Amino acid sequence: MNGPTAGSGASVERWRGSAAAFHARDIPADPTPAVWVFDVATPALVLGSTQRDEIVDRDACTRLGVEVVRRRSGGGAVLLDPGDAVWIDIIVPTGHHLADDDVGRATWWLGAVWAKVLGDLGLPAEVHRGGMVRTPWSPLVCFAGLGPGEVVVGGAKAVGISQRRTRGAARFQTALALAWHPERLIGLLSPPLPTAVAPMSSLETAVRPVPLPPDLVIDRFVDEVQRHL
Repeated sequence: MNGPTAGSGASVERWRGSAAAFHARDIPADPTPAVWVFDVATPALVLGSTQRDEIVDRDACTRLGVEVVRRRSGGGAVLLDPGDAVWIDIIVPTGHHLADDDVGRATWWLGAVWAKVLGDLGLPAEVHRGGMVRTPWSPLVCFAGLGPGEVVVGGAKAVGISQRRTRGAARFQTALALAWHPERLIGLLSPPLPTAVAPMSSLETAVRPVPLPPDLVIDRFVDEVQRHL
């Protein structure tokens, strides 16, 4: 389903399509609080804004039907397979009571929303309120590191958060891992890989996927985030 629905504090839109089209979507010139729920229709390897094109094995991506996309926020690569993640973006206009000029602290409230949703669904979760936690894999793979506001379950990352800012608003992009297939992601990247200093097992255990029904998660998240917006 595409298009807006009314919410108590923000518009809510649900979209299905390509990751490239959704990443390219601009923040409106006169933004209002919004929740954008996206369902990726085809596999996509999403690169961070500063990652080099050379890290991608283009032949492997073509062979496996994986679109290569670049987002406007930083961080490592993310593999989006249909059904493997809940992807929700939040638009917070400048001047909104949730807007914060501190780019680290600005995500804490959103992480707390995700932690409450997961806790209510039986998965105790914690919000990381410290600085960036880097690992040998994190420059290459987004979910291998841990940033401010991101959410951990059982000591491993479950929700990733990135942000892009304009003069008028911040766009927070959040992804809850429903499944985690690091070997498939690594198979789409070109050597060298950091296996000499960090085994694949450390990448496998970096993420805690939560195999919950996506529609249930989305409904709970939208209800909770509307209480804040």
